[in-house]
Amino acid sequence: MSSKIRLGIIGGGGDSLIGVLHRIASFMNDNYQIVGAVFNPVWEENIGFAKQIGINTSRIYPDFDTFIEKETALPTSERIQVVSVLTPNFLHFPMAKKLIENGFHVICEKPMTTTYEEAEILQKTLAKTNTVFAVTYTYTGYPMVRQMREMIKNNEIGEIQKVDIQYYQGWINPIIHDKKLRNTVWRLDPKKGGISCCVGDIGTHAFNMAEYLTGLEIKSILADLNYLYEDNTLDIDGTILVRFSENVKGVLRTSQIATGEENGLQVKIYGTKGGLKWEQENPNYLQVLSEDKPLQIYKPGHSYNSELSLNGTKLPPGHPEGIFDSMANIYLGVAKAIRNEPYNSGEFPVMNDGVRGMKFIEQCVASHKNGNSWVQL
Repeated sequence: MSSKIRLGIIGGGGDSLIGVLHRIASFMNDNYQIVGAVFNPVWEENIGFAKQIGINTSRIYPDFDTFIEKETALPTSERIQVVSVLTPNFLHFPMAKKLIENGFHVICEKPMTTTYEEAEILQKTLAKTNTVFAVTYTYTGYPMVRQMREMIKNNEIGEIQKVDIQYYQGWINPIIHDKKLRNTVWRLDPKKGGISCCVGDIGTHAFNMAEYLTGLEIKSILADLNYLYEDNTLDIDGTILVRFSENVKGVLRTSQIATGEENGLQVKIYGTKGGLKWEQENPNYLQVLSEDKPLQIYKPGHSYNSELSLNGTKLPPGHPEGIFDSMANIYLGVAKAIRNEPYNSGEFPVMNDGVRGMKFIEQCVASHKNGNSWVQL
Protein backbone atom coordinates (compact mmCIF):
# COMPACT_ATOMS: atom_id res chain seq x y z
CA MET A 1 0.00 0.00 0.00
CA SER A 2 1.30 3.43 -0.93
CA SER A 3 2.53 5.61 1.94
CA LYS A 4 0.99 8.63 0.26
CA ILE A 5 -2.00 10.35 1.86
CA ARG A 6 -5.21 9.33 0.12
CA LEU A 7 -6.85 12.47 -1.26
CA GLY A 8 -10.41 13.01 -2.46
CA ILE A 9 -11.63 16.01 -4.43
CA ILE A 10 -15.09 17.57 -4.56
CA GLY A 11 -15.55 19.98 -7.48
CA GLY A 12 -12.76 21.49 -9.54
CA GLY A 13 -13.44 19.57 -12.75
CA GLY A 14 -13.25 20.70 -16.36
CA ASP A 15 -11.36 23.93 -16.98
CA SER A 16 -11.55 25.08 -13.35
CA LEU A 17 -8.46 27.13 -12.42
CA ILE A 18 -8.86 26.15 -8.77
CA GLY A 19 -9.12 22.49 -9.74
CA VAL A 20 -5.84 22.31 -11.64
CA LEU A 21 -4.12 24.45 -8.99
CA HIS A 22 -5.06 22.02 -6.21
CA ARG A 23 -4.32 18.88 -8.20
CA ILE A 24 -0.83 20.01 -9.21
CA ALA A 25 -0.13 21.33 -5.71
CA SER A 26 -1.04 17.97 -4.18
CA PHE A 27 1.44 16.17 -6.45
CA MET A 28 4.38 18.55 -6.04
CA ASN A 29 5.86 17.24 -2.77
CA ASP A 30 4.96 13.57 -3.37
CA ASN A 31 2.71 13.39 -0.31
CA TYR A 32 -0.72 12.73 -1.83
CA GLN A 33 -2.47 10.43 -4.25
CA ILE A 34 -5.90 11.31 -5.67
CA VAL A 35 -7.98 8.16 -5.25
CA GLY A 36 -11.57 9.39 -5.46
CA ALA A 37 -13.66 12.38 -6.46
CA VAL A 38 -16.86 14.05 -7.52
CA PHE A 39 -15.54 16.50 -10.09
CA ASN A 40 -18.90 17.52 -11.52
CA PRO A 41 -22.61 16.94 -10.66
CA VAL A 42 -23.22 15.94 -14.30
CA TRP A 43 -22.19 12.27 -14.44
CA GLU A 44 -20.98 12.25 -18.05
CA GLU A 45 -18.70 15.22 -17.38
CA ASN A 46 -17.64 13.82 -14.00
CA ILE A 47 -16.54 10.42 -15.28
CA GLY A 48 -15.22 11.85 -18.53
CA PHE A 49 -12.95 14.28 -16.71
CA ALA A 50 -11.62 11.52 -14.44
CA LYS A 51 -10.66 9.48 -17.49
CA GLN A 52 -9.12 12.53 -19.13
CA ILE A 53 -6.71 13.15 -16.25
CA GLY A 54 -6.05 9.46 -15.56
CA ILE A 55 -7.86 8.93 -12.24
CA ASN A 56 -9.12 5.41 -11.53
CA THR A 57 -12.87 5.59 -12.17
CA SER A 58 -13.80 2.93 -9.58
CA ARG A 59 -14.03 5.66 -6.92
CA ILE A 60 -15.54 8.44 -9.01
CA TYR A 61 -18.93 8.96 -7.40
CA PRO A 62 -22.12 10.45 -8.86
CA ASP A 63 -22.68 12.86 -5.95
CA PHE A 64 -21.34 13.97 -2.59
CA ASP A 65 -23.66 11.84 -0.47
CA THR A 66 -22.61 8.71 -2.35
CA PHE A 67 -18.99 9.73 -1.86
CA ILE A 68 -19.51 9.84 1.92
CA GLU A 69 -21.51 6.61 2.01
CA LYS A 70 -19.08 4.53 -0.05
CA GLU A 71 -15.88 5.89 1.45
CA THR A 72 -16.94 5.49 5.07
CA ALA A 73 -17.87 1.87 4.34
CA LEU A 74 -14.27 1.08 3.39
CA PRO A 75 -11.64 -0.13 5.90
CA THR A 76 -9.69 2.73 7.53
CA SER A 77 -6.54 1.61 5.71
CA GLU A 78 -8.24 2.15 2.33
CA ARG A 79 -10.65 5.04 2.74
CA ILE A 80 -9.83 8.57 1.67
CA GLN A 81 -8.10 10.50 4.45
CA VAL A 82 -8.41 14.13 3.38
CA VAL A 83 -10.86 15.86 1.04
CA SER A 84 -10.35 19.09 -0.90
CA VAL A 85 -13.60 21.08 -1.22
CA LEU A 86 -13.37 23.13 -4.44
CA THR A 87 -17.05 23.83 -5.10
CA PRO A 88 -18.86 27.20 -5.35
CA ASN A 89 -19.08 29.00 -1.99
CA PHE A 90 -22.60 27.95 -0.98
CA LEU A 91 -21.58 24.27 -0.86
CA HIS A 92 -18.51 24.72 1.36
CA PHE A 93 -20.37 24.66 4.68
CA PRO A 94 -22.67 21.63 4.27
CA MET A 95 -19.91 19.58 2.66
CA ALA A 96 -17.19 20.53 5.12
CA LYS A 97 -19.48 19.88 8.09
CA LYS A 98 -20.44 16.41 6.87
CA LEU A 99 -16.82 15.56 6.09
CA ILE A 100 -15.70 16.57 9.59
CA GLU A 101 -18.54 14.60 11.18
CA ASN A 102 -17.46 11.51 9.24
CA GLY A 103 -13.81 11.74 10.23
CA PHE A 104 -12.23 13.21 7.11
CA HIS A 105 -9.50 15.85 7.19
CA VAL A 106 -10.50 18.85 5.07
CA ILE A 107 -8.76 21.32 2.76
CA CYS A 108 -11.37 23.98 1.97
CA GLU A 109 -11.35 26.81 -0.54
CA LYS A 110 -12.15 30.29 0.72
CA PRO A 111 -14.38 31.88 1.77
CA MET A 112 -14.88 28.95 4.13
CA THR A 113 -18.67 29.44 4.32
CA THR A 114 -21.23 31.99 3.16
CA THR A 115 -22.09 33.33 6.64
CA TYR A 116 -20.34 33.92 9.94
CA GLU A 117 -23.03 31.84 11.66
CA GLU A 118 -22.11 28.84 9.48
CA ALA A 119 -18.42 29.41 10.25
CA GLU A 120 -19.13 29.30 13.99
CA ILE A 121 -21.10 26.06 13.61
CA LEU A 122 -18.24 24.56 11.64
CA GLN A 123 -15.75 25.63 14.30
CA LYS A 124 -17.81 23.97 17.04
CA THR A 125 -18.10 20.81 14.94
CA LEU A 126 -14.33 20.70 14.44
CA ALA A 127 -13.68 21.18 18.18
CA LYS A 128 -15.25 17.77 18.86
CA THR A 129 -12.77 15.96 16.62
CA ASN A 130 -9.05 15.52 15.94
CA THR A 131 -9.55 16.55 12.34
CA VAL A 132 -7.03 18.71 10.46
CA PHE A 133 -8.77 21.61 8.69
CA ALA A 134 -7.04 24.00 6.31
CA VAL A 135 -8.41 27.02 4.46
CA THR A 136 -6.53 27.78 1.25
CA TYR A 137 -5.49 31.39 1.54
CA THR A 138 -3.00 30.51 -1.17
CA TYR A 139 -0.64 33.45 -0.94
CA THR A 140 0.52 32.50 2.57
CA GLY A 141 2.51 29.75 0.87
CA TYR A 142 4.91 32.00 -1.04
CA PRO A 143 8.46 31.77 0.35
CA MET A 144 8.93 35.53 0.49
CA VAL A 145 5.57 36.03 2.20
CA ARG A 146 6.73 33.56 4.83
CA GLN A 147 10.00 35.46 5.03
CA MET A 148 8.06 38.68 5.73
CA ARG A 149 6.12 36.95 8.50
CA GLU A 150 9.30 35.74 10.20
CA MET A 151 11.07 39.11 9.86
CA ILE A 152 8.10 40.88 11.45
CA LYS A 153 7.86 38.20 14.14
CA ASN A 154 11.57 38.71 14.92
CA ASN A 155 11.10 42.49 15.21
CA GLU A 156 13.40 43.22 12.26
CA ILE A 157 11.29 46.19 11.14
CA GLY A 158 10.28 47.22 14.65
CA GLU A 159 6.76 47.82 15.93
CA ILE A 160 4.14 47.84 13.16
CA GLN A 161 2.75 51.31 12.38
CA LYS A 162 1.06 51.07 8.96
CA VAL A 163 -0.40 48.28 6.82
CA ASP A 164 -1.36 48.91 3.18
CA ILE A 165 -2.62 45.97 1.11
CA GLN A 166 -4.05 46.30 -2.37
CA TYR A 167 -5.70 43.51 -4.38
CA TYR A 168 -6.84 44.69 -7.80
CA GLN A 169 -8.33 42.59 -10.60
CA GLY A 170 -10.28 43.65 -13.68
CA TRP A 171 -12.06 40.49 -14.77
CA ILE A 172 -15.59 41.61 -13.85
CA ASN A 173 -15.31 44.89 -15.77
CA PRO A 174 -16.38 43.46 -19.17
CA ILE A 175 -19.19 41.52 -17.47
CA ILE A 176 -20.74 43.95 -15.02
CA HIS A 177 -21.93 46.48 -17.62
CA ASP A 178 -24.07 43.89 -19.44
CA LYS A 179 -27.16 43.11 -17.35
CA LYS A 180 -27.86 39.78 -19.05
CA LEU A 181 -24.26 38.68 -18.82
CA ARG A 182 -23.76 39.57 -15.17
CA ASN A 183 -26.80 37.48 -14.25
CA THR A 184 -24.97 34.38 -15.53
CA VAL A 185 -21.93 34.67 -13.21
CA TRP A 186 -22.23 32.65 -9.99
CA ARG A 187 -19.97 35.00 -8.04
CA LEU A 188 -22.56 37.76 -8.59
CA ASP A 189 -25.41 35.49 -7.43
CA PRO A 190 -26.05 35.87 -3.67
CA LYS A 191 -27.59 32.38 -3.55
CA LYS A 192 -24.26 30.88 -4.62
CA GLY A 193 -21.64 33.45 -3.67
CA GLY A 194 -22.98 34.73 -0.35
CA ILE A 195 -23.43 38.36 0.64
CA SER A 196 -20.29 39.64 -1.07
CA CYS A 197 -18.45 39.20 -4.35
CA CYS A 198 -15.25 41.26 -4.29
CA VAL A 199 -14.65 41.34 -0.53
CA GLY A 200 -15.71 37.70 -0.22
CA ASP A 201 -13.50 36.57 -3.07
CA ILE A 202 -10.27 38.60 -2.92
CA GLY A 203 -10.82 41.01 -0.02
CA THR A 204 -10.56 38.08 2.37
CA HIS A 205 -7.08 37.37 0.98
CA ALA A 206 -6.03 40.93 1.83
CA PHE A 207 -7.56 40.63 5.30
CA ASN A 208 -5.91 37.28 5.94
CA MET A 209 -2.57 38.55 4.67
CA ALA A 210 -2.71 41.51 7.06
CA GLU A 211 -3.24 39.29 10.10
CA TYR A 212 -0.97 36.45 8.92
CA LEU A 213 1.99 38.74 8.36
CA THR A 214 1.70 41.07 11.33
CA GLY A 215 0.58 38.52 13.92
CA LEU A 216 -2.00 41.13 14.99
CA GLU A 217 -5.78 40.96 14.88
CA ILE A 218 -7.81 43.69 13.21
CA LYS A 219 -10.16 45.12 15.85
CA SER A 220 -12.44 47.39 13.80
CA ILE A 221 -13.13 48.37 10.19
CA LEU A 222 -14.85 51.02 8.08
CA ALA A 223 -15.89 49.91 4.59
CA ASP A 224 -16.93 51.83 1.50
CA LEU A 225 -18.12 49.37 -1.16
CA ASN A 226 -19.12 49.87 -4.80
CA TYR A 227 -21.90 47.98 -6.62
CA LEU A 228 -22.10 50.21 -9.74
CA TYR A 229 -25.73 49.23 -10.54
CA GLU A 230 -28.82 49.15 -8.32
CA ASP A 231 -29.81 45.69 -9.55
CA ASN A 232 -26.35 44.30 -8.75
CA THR A 233 -26.61 43.16 -5.11
CA LEU A 234 -23.00 42.10 -4.52
CA ASP A 235 -19.99 44.43 -4.20
CA ILE A 236 -17.37 44.45 -6.94
CA ASP A 237 -15.01 47.03 -5.43
CA GLY A 238 -14.22 48.38 -1.99
CA THR A 239 -11.91 50.34 0.27
CA ILE A 240 -11.68 49.27 3.91
CA LEU A 241 -9.96 51.22 6.67
CA VAL A 242 -8.70 48.95 9.44
CA ARG A 243 -7.55 49.45 13.01
CA PHE A 244 -5.42 46.89 14.79
CA SER A 245 -5.10 49.17 17.80
CA GLU A 246 -5.21 52.86 18.62
CA ASN A 247 -1.91 53.53 16.85
CA VAL A 248 -1.65 50.65 14.37
CA LYS A 249 -3.86 51.32 11.38
CA GLY A 250 -4.11 50.47 7.72
CA VAL A 251 -6.11 50.20 4.54
CA LEU A 252 -7.26 47.27 2.41
CA ARG A 253 -8.06 48.23 -1.19
CA THR A 254 -9.81 45.63 -3.29
CA SER A 255 -11.40 45.73 -6.73
CA GLN A 256 -12.57 43.50 -9.58
CA ILE A 257 -13.31 46.45 -11.88
CA ALA A 258 -9.74 47.78 -11.99
CA THR A 259 -9.64 47.73 -15.78
CA GLY A 260 -6.61 45.91 -17.19
CA GLU A 261 -5.42 44.57 -13.84
CA GLU A 262 -4.79 40.84 -13.65
CA ASN A 263 -3.99 39.62 -10.14
CA GLY A 264 -2.48 42.67 -8.50
CA LEU A 265 -1.98 41.71 -4.86
CA GLN A 266 0.51 44.14 -3.30
CA VAL A 267 1.61 44.26 0.33
CA LYS A 268 3.30 47.14 2.14
CA ILE A 269 4.00 46.99 5.87
CA TYR A 270 5.88 49.68 7.77
CA GLY A 271 7.39 49.50 11.25
CA THR A 272 9.38 51.82 13.47
CA LYS A 273 12.70 50.53 12.06
CA GLY A 274 11.86 49.63 8.47
CA GLY A 275 9.37 48.46 5.88
CA LEU A 276 8.57 45.51 3.64
CA LYS A 277 7.06 45.49 0.13
CA TRP A 278 5.96 42.49 -1.95
CA GLU A 279 3.92 41.93 -5.12
CA GLN A 280 2.21 38.67 -6.06
CA GLU A 281 2.86 39.18 -9.77
CA ASN A 282 6.60 39.46 -9.03
CA PRO A 283 6.76 37.08 -6.05
CA ASN A 284 10.49 36.27 -5.91
CA TYR A 285 11.44 39.78 -4.81
CA LEU A 286 10.90 41.10 -1.29
CA GLN A 287 11.89 44.73 -0.81
CA VAL A 288 13.32 45.58 2.61
CA LEU A 289 13.38 49.29 3.44
CA SER A 290 15.11 51.21 6.23
CA GLU A 291 15.99 54.82 7.00
CA ASP A 292 19.76 54.33 7.27
CA LYS A 293 20.53 51.63 4.67
CA PRO A 294 20.09 51.28 0.91
CA LEU A 295 17.08 49.36 -0.38
CA GLN A 296 17.65 45.60 -0.01
CA ILE A 297 16.13 42.87 -2.18
CA TYR A 298 15.58 39.44 -0.64
CA LYS A 299 15.09 36.43 -2.93
CA PRO A 300 14.07 32.85 -2.14
CA GLY A 301 16.46 29.94 -1.66
CA HIS A 302 19.33 31.86 -0.01
CA SER A 303 20.71 30.99 3.42
CA TYR A 304 19.86 34.45 4.78
CA ASN A 305 16.16 33.53 4.68
CA SER A 306 14.23 32.02 7.57
CA GLU A 307 13.66 28.30 8.06
CA LEU A 308 9.95 28.77 7.27
CA SER A 309 10.82 30.47 3.97
CA LEU A 310 13.45 27.88 3.02
CA ASN A 311 11.09 25.04 3.91
CA GLY A 312 8.73 26.41 1.23
CA THR A 313 11.44 26.79 -1.41
CA LYS A 314 11.80 23.90 -3.84
CA LEU A 315 14.30 25.23 -6.38
CA PRO A 316 17.80 26.77 -6.29
CA PRO A 317 18.06 30.58 -6.28
CA GLY A 318 17.20 32.20 -9.61
CA HIS A 319 14.46 29.72 -10.54
CA PRO A 320 11.06 31.45 -10.25
CA GLU A 321 8.48 29.89 -7.95
CA GLY A 322 4.84 30.82 -8.28
CA ILE A 323 1.21 30.09 -7.43
CA PHE A 324 1.47 26.30 -7.81
CA ASP A 325 4.43 26.24 -5.44
CA SER A 326 2.55 28.45 -2.98
CA MET A 327 -0.48 26.15 -2.86
CA ALA A 328 1.82 23.12 -2.70
CA ASN A 329 3.41 24.55 0.46
CA ILE A 330 -0.03 24.63 2.10
CA TYR A 331 -0.60 21.00 1.11
CA LEU A 332 2.85 20.16 2.52
CA GLY A 333 1.95 21.70 5.87
CA VAL A 334 -1.35 19.82 5.98
CA ALA A 335 0.48 16.55 5.23
CA LYS A 336 2.74 17.15 8.24
CA ALA A 337 -0.28 17.80 10.45
CA ILE A 338 -2.10 14.67 9.24
CA ARG A 339 1.01 12.60 9.95
CA ASN A 340 1.49 14.24 13.37
CA GLU A 341 4.87 15.63 12.33
CA PRO A 342 6.22 18.93 13.72
CA TYR A 343 5.29 22.00 11.67
CA ASN A 344 5.38 25.78 11.89
CA SER A 345 2.04 27.45 12.63
CA GLY A 346 2.60 29.57 9.53
CA GLU A 347 2.56 26.57 7.16
CA PHE A 348 -1.18 26.58 6.51
CA PRO A 349 -4.20 28.71 7.46
CA VAL A 350 -6.55 27.00 9.91
CA MET A 351 -10.28 27.18 10.59
CA ASN A 352 -9.99 30.21 12.86
CA ASP A 353 -8.58 32.12 9.90
CA GLY A 354 -11.66 31.11 7.92
CA VAL A 355 -13.97 32.14 10.77
CA ARG A 356 -12.35 35.57 11.04
CA GLY A 357 -12.56 35.90 7.27
CA MET A 358 -16.33 35.39 7.38
CA LYS A 359 -16.71 37.91 10.21
CA PHE A 360 -14.70 40.37 8.14
CA ILE A 361 -16.96 39.94 5.09
CA GLU A 362 -20.18 40.41 7.07
CA GLN A 363 -18.87 43.44 8.95
CA CYS A 364 -17.66 45.07 5.72
CA VAL A 365 -21.16 44.80 4.29
CA ALA A 366 -22.67 46.02 7.58
CA SER A 367 -20.29 48.97 7.76
CA HIS A 368 -21.18 50.06 4.23
CA LYS A 369 -24.93 49.71 4.77
CA ASN A 370 -24.71 51.64 8.03
CA GLY A 371 -23.42 54.72 6.24
CA ASN A 372 -19.75 53.77 6.15
CA SER A 373 -19.45 53.59 9.91
CA TRP A 374 -16.84 51.94 12.11
CA VAL A 375 -17.82 48.44 13.25
CA GLN A 376 -16.09 45.99 15.57
CA LEU A 377 -14.57 42.65 14.66
